[in-house]
Amino acid sequence: MNVSRYISQKIAGSDSGSFTSSVTKIAIISIALGLAVMVVSFAILEGFRNEIQAKIFSFGAHLTVSKYDNNNSLEVEPINGPKLTQELRRYPQVTGMQPFARKTAIIKTKDEVKGVVLKGIDEKNGLSPMRQNLVEGKFLSYPDTAASEDIIISRKMANQLRLKVGEEALFYFIQNPPRIRRFQVVGIYQTGLDEFDDVYVMGDIRQIRELNAWPDSLVGGYEVVLRDFRQLDPVYDNVLGNLPYDLKLDKITDQYAQLFDWLQLLNRNVIIFLILIIFVATFNMVATIFIMILERTNMIGVLKALGATDNQIRRMFFFRGLNLTLKGMLWGNVVALGFCAIQYFFHPIPLDPENYYMDRVPIHWDWQVILLINLAVFITSQLAVLIPTYLIARIKPVVAIKFD
Repeated sequence: MNVSRYISQKIAGSDSGSFTSSVTKIAIISIALGLAVMVVSFAILEGFRNEIQAKIFSFGAHLTVSKYDNNNSLEVEPINGPKLTQELRRYPQVTGMQPFARKTAIIKTKDEVKGVVLKGIDEKNGLSPMRQNLVEGKFLSYPDTAASEDIIISRKMANQLRLKVGEEALFYFIQNPPRIRRFQVVGIYQTGLDEFDDVYVMGDIRQIRELNAWPDSLVGGYEVVLRDFRQLDPVYDNVLGNLPYDLKLDKITDQYAQLFDWLQLLNRNVIIFLILIIFVATFNMVATIFIMILERTNMIGVLKALGATDNQIRRMFFFRGLNLTLKGMLWGNVVALGFCAIQYFFHPIPLDPENYYMDRVPIHWDWQVILLINLAVFITSQLAVLIPTYLIARIKPVVAIKFD
């Protein structure tokens, strides 16, 4: 019989019914659970990141161009829209521009009063990303004849003011002279972010133009969408260097720095958590191979006496570790992808929107990341297998062989 085949059969066959069999099962379970936790953690982390970023971008896009002033007011001075759009279209990274204008107001209903910001938008250049946040009713209409009297408010604001879809509310605009407008609630949105839900009411930009006596060519500013958010900093530097001196450019990461800092902190915590998981799985694999070698000390001594080399024996233990690793990775992927699929399609695990900004645990499918996690687990486990196999060279046949 070939020596390598005999060694392989001895190593594999002696697992059954022994203490080593339980240890190998623990190693498989450890790898499976470690891999499953890592895949699920990254899927949830990216889900949180994408969901929160999408909500932020629906209000402010990636870049915001507006008139430069020193008072930091939510109401901004007007700028020439057509001239600015022509300038921004020169940049290949710019894929969309949404004009906007803001106006502070006080809402009065029968029972409540609340200060808000009316944000006027226009969908001539494309559908507003705010549509994704709509949870009840319909989105704004834009009639050709006059400014629309439709508004959409947040779920939180609707509860505070006791307003429902189809009801009307009076808006008091503090200006000279003061103005009053009656608007109808046609829709309700929800982002879970108090920075938006507690402040903004969405309406037709033409209403703000009429209140400010602006011609159609003037807007409060433009929200600029980029092709790739990861290119935000270089595009910002490029656009800022070519803007007129009286215009300012704001990055979304600066406008909502607390939210993006929270995402970065979350990312660091998850990375630390994953490193600990990899360490535990690696330690279990090393311990498993050590136990397999120690339990087979007599067998290794016999095989060496029969002429087997250290490399032959070491190779067999390596392939045994490879077998355990692949079994663990298979079950880990089945558990992780199965859990993610169930949560993605059926949402069995809810969340409190007041604390987590969304009503369910989000899942993001990134197959490149999943493959990289599998590759990292595979390489780490195989390196862990190699460490204890070098103990074989220290086993002497004369000492290892024991006679009853």
